[in-house]
Amino acid sequence: MTTSQQLCSVCRQYNALLIEETDQILRVASSTSPAEKMLSALSVISHKPIEIETWPARRIAIWQDLYALSDNKEVSNRPLAELLNEVLNHAIQQRASDIHFEPGQTTYRIRLRIDGVLYAQPLLPGSIAAQLTARLKVLASLDIAEKRLPQDGQIDYQDGEHQASFRVSTLPCRYGEKLVLRLQQQETLCFDIDTLGMPAEEAVRFDNALASPQGLILITGPTGSGKTLSLYSALTKLNQAHRNICTVEDPIEIPLSGLNQTQLHTKAGLTYGTLLRALLRQDPDVIMIGEIRDSETADIAIKASQTGHLVLSTLHTHSTIGTLMRLEQLNVSREALSSSLRLIVTQRLVRKLCLHCRQQSHDSSEPPSSRAYWQAAGCYRCYNGYYGRTALFEVLSVSETLGSLIIQGQSAIELEGIARQSGMATLFENGCRAAAQGITSLDEVHRVLGRHDG
Repeated sequence: MTTSQQLCSVCRQYNALLIEETDQILRVASSTSPAEKMLSALSVISHKPIEIETWPARRIAIWQDLYALSDNKEVSNRPLAELLNEVLNHAIQQRASDIHFEPGQTTYRIRLRIDGVLYAQPLLPGSIAAQLTARLKVLASLDIAEKRLPQDGQIDYQDGEHQASFRVSTLPCRYGEKLVLRLQQQETLCFDIDTLGMPAEEAVRFDNALASPQGLILITGPTGSGKTLSLYSALTKLNQAHRNICTVEDPIEIPLSGLNQTQLHTKAGLTYGTLLRALLRQDPDVIMIGEIRDSETADIAIKASQTGHLVLSTLHTHSTIGTLMRLEQLNVSREALSSSLRLIVTQRLVRKLCLHCRQQSHDSSEPPSSRAYWQAAGCYRCYNGYYGRTALFEVLSVSETLGSLIIQGQSAIELEGIARQSGMATLFENGCRAAAQGITSLDEVHRVLGRHDG
């Protein structure tokens, strides 16, 4: 019997559940105050501190029933359906974006991604993997017999007050098939540029760039950094009757009334290059390109921005200055950058501190400048002290001075120094500001951006 199985067995004896075992801690769910004998046994086996979460008795019973039935190697559809409904309902309630179903050698793990972080659910016996996978594939209208190739499908789910749509993806792995369910956006997003959380100075720069009759505005950052929301918020602000706004996207993520949105279809020959050339003959005022991926797209975007169009797009880079270097790698000349580029916005998403339980930090081991920061505590309203997410921004306006320095061939370090002298705050500086204001914690800023000296 493995250590995990021993821990699970002890928990079940006391009507509790093993949620997760990490290198630092043991997480256990219980509906009542945990028995001292259970805590003592878990400590002896794991040699780790134990963190107790309080769960409703009904929820624990559903997981316990599945364990009891799986001991006989057979689980009927009813307990599986109850467990699946419990997981899906809980994911919807907790605002999860994804649910991961992961088969292991002896255990089956379910994890929820909430506010960008994965949280483990109680470990299940590995014997239920095939049955649970089959049930999910049936609900998603996938081929149950096909276990060697990835598949994609969709589940439309309704259970009482809970209603949602999940995009399903399967992937063959070492111990079976892993499934990821992506919760499709249920609520109507607010595309108001004033609600992005951008500091006042940066918001003014963004507004000024959007008011330009022509030029290139880039929103950058890694996957999952909130670029799409910022991009559509900018388009919503520009979306007025006297403007012809055309987009080229892959895919069309959010349909917006008043925009002429076109989706790529590479098999039919509708590439970024083909569509952009056709789009320039459609008398556009504003052009949105979903992503600049290659030299051809970059060249067309630059030329469009130089010939009387306002062009908005995204790029996968990690800083504003890094964006300039990336465009150079895509064979955009420094002269073209200087004449066309208006603004670069780089962003990241960080979790927000729960307003009900956040605490001010007064750690004497921290430098004086950080002693006023806030930190996560944790309560029944949130997840480990956090609830929801907000964006951190780094906004670079390409002024005439900076443009001339770009043409002169100044290095990235020199350009960043000039930009900061002109008032640009870095992502880390804005992260520290948000931590000091109690919006997020310094630990969260370090998790997303890494640790910075100074």
